[in-house]
Amino acid sequence: MARVYDRIAAVYDLFEAPMEWLGGQARRRRVVEGARGWVLEVGVGTGANLEHYRSDVDLVGVDIAERMLVRARDRARRLGRQAVLERADAQALPFDDNTFDTVVATCVFCSVADPIAGLREVARVVKLGGEVRLLEHVRPRNPVLGKLFDWISPLTRRLMGPELNRRTERNVEAAGLRITGVRRNGIWREIVAHPTGRES
Repeated sequence: MARVYDRIAAVYDLFEAPMEWLGGQARRRRVVEGARGWVLEVGVGTGANLEHYRSDVDLVGVDIAERMLVRARDRARRLGRQAVLERADAQALPFDDNTFDTVVATCVFCSVADPIAGLREVARVVKLGGEVRLLEHVRPRNPVLGKLFDWISPLTRRLMGPELNRRTERNVEAAGLRITGVRRNGIWREIVAHPTGRES
């Protein structure tokens, strides 16, 4: 997957622009502005969310693709935004348990090879009293559209990274997170979740 995103890094923001104009930026802002304290953004990409964080958060961002991170670092410099931006896989985050006050991810778990494994990592690194804030697109509930998304999802994954038919709400709960808030709009989900505790 890193190869796919390294390949498209230079045009990624252009590719995303129509979704941003059609409400994506407002969704990102709602999800990101709620982040507090020591924050981890998983799948920081080209840094599209950097402008939406409060000035008083301490931000760490990770991404699997180095070329995406190059663009994120450039954007952070332009914005004057202090952030530690590092290469890491969402399925094996290089942080201790119970580290972050908030974990943010926007349009990421549609692309992680094993989304439940990645979300379990999120549950592991967020503090027991912390919060997980996600923006994701999901498989449509309409049976016809759902089948269509199932059919085209392998193609979108190969060409651009995301799978279009993920059932992210179900995956969040399967990973051991408790959903405490969801804003639903068509295929879009703005999810707030909290860890439910860990085995000793």
